[in-house]
Amino acid sequence: MKTKRILSVFFLALLLMGQLAVPAQAAPALMDRVTDPDVEAKAALLVDRKTGAVIYALNEHDELYPASLTKIMTCLLVLEAVDEGRLKLSQEVTATPTALEGLAEDGSTAGIEAGEILTVEELLYCLMVVSANEAGAILAEKISGSVESFVDRMNAKAAELGCEDTHFMNPHGYHDSQHYTTAWDLYLITRAALEYPMFMTICDAASHTVPATNMSEERVLNNTNFLIRSGREYYNADVHGVKTGSHSMAGNCLVTTAQHASMDLLCVILGTERTQDEKGTWWTYSFVYTDKLYNWAFDNFAYQTILKEDDVAGEAPVSLSSTDHVTLRPAKAVELLLPKGVKLEELEKTAVLKSDPIEAPITEGDVLGSMTVSLDGEELAEVDLLAYTSVEASRIRVLWRDVKNFLATTTAKVILGVVLALVVIFGGWRLLFSRRRYRYGRSTGGRRGGYRGSRKRR
Repeated sequence: MKTKRILSVFFLALLLMGQLAVPAQAAPALMDRVTDPDVEAKAALLVDRKTGAVIYALNEHDELYPASLTKIMTCLLVLEAVDEGRLKLSQEVTATPTALEGLAEDGSTAGIEAGEILTVEELLYCLMVVSANEAGAILAEKISGSVESFVDRMNAKAAELGCEDTHFMNPHGYHDSQHYTTAWDLYLITRAALEYPMFMTICDAASHTVPATNMSEERVLNNTNFLIRSGREYYNADVHGVKTGSHSMAGNCLVTTAQHASMDLLCVILGTERTQDEKGTWWTYSFVYTDKLYNWAFDNFAYQTILKEDDVAGEAPVSLSSTDHVTLRPAKAVELLLPKGVKLEELEKTAVLKSDPIEAPITEGDVLGSMTVSLDGEELAEVDLLAYTSVEASRIRVLWRDVKNFLATTTAKVILGVVLALVVIFGGWRLLFSRRRYRYGRSTGGRRGGYRGSRKRR
């Protein structure tokens, strides 16, 4: 099978103060620092939720069929409508015949019938726990008036989230050649859904009891995700949620999260097989490889503190002040998710200033530049550099700077040109006037000094 395995685990984590959203990138110079987990799937993606760092990626941008992973987007849009006040979790919804039209009898179902009344919350449990196709159609019709209109909203939301390789044709995941997405886009969709606490509350339920309705006794829903069901052969106590999906064209697919120690990961697996071994045991490899990837990550990676918020990160030269430099510090505490065994001494830190020198005045906390962290020539992270203290400006130096800057402007050059021209004109006029006065004055003086009139003799 043609594979592309990418490790891109070395991105900046602003764990205490913020979060970076970073795209998947290759770090080929670092691939030999960890073992290959050898995942046999059409696509796979493992991301650190705290930092957005991609720990493992296999064909993450290939367009594939998501099957019931589609319901993550359906659930997201329902919770969005609840958050905006257009819907309430306690609101009762009646299943209409039009919502149930065209649903395959052998598809995943919660047995909801036309005319049955359930709350929005119970429909979401049916949608995410047992992957009920009819629940998706009922909710879609309730929110948008028709399934078709809801699908338009699904595609609009996908575009809004930055999903560049996704196109939905229905709210439940039935196969359609034009219904596709990617592991990366599913990560973006799931990340958005996880912003709603109710999302994980629902999809992490190992089982759920739907109260009796107007047409049914209470029913118990058992989650189709065996990784979160205690007692099943795939159970992993670190794993939570999110959604299973499968059909003949999509293979077995799975989105989950897992927390271990300080790590919080999200895994997407698409297109795995389900096979029977020589003992007759059936193995669903979406569960197998998800479990394998989590254990591989927890065994091979750990956070390392690179910079603390109050660390000195260098100095920057200062102009227009009697102080010649200002101390720099990182904007946030910086941690990197690195393969175990990587030493901090191997990391290269490079500072780039916004200007050199930095002009005073400078206020404590001003962003003066940035620092990149690299390993083996690969850029891993970037953080802003701030002024550790304030620096006052010298009035005389600022005045001289302002004068020089003004003289360099077009306005100043025009004014100086006009002044020079006036000086030349005035000088020429004075010279001309002086010559005229000199000529006329000399003529008059000659007449007076050269008078030869007769004198009266005595």
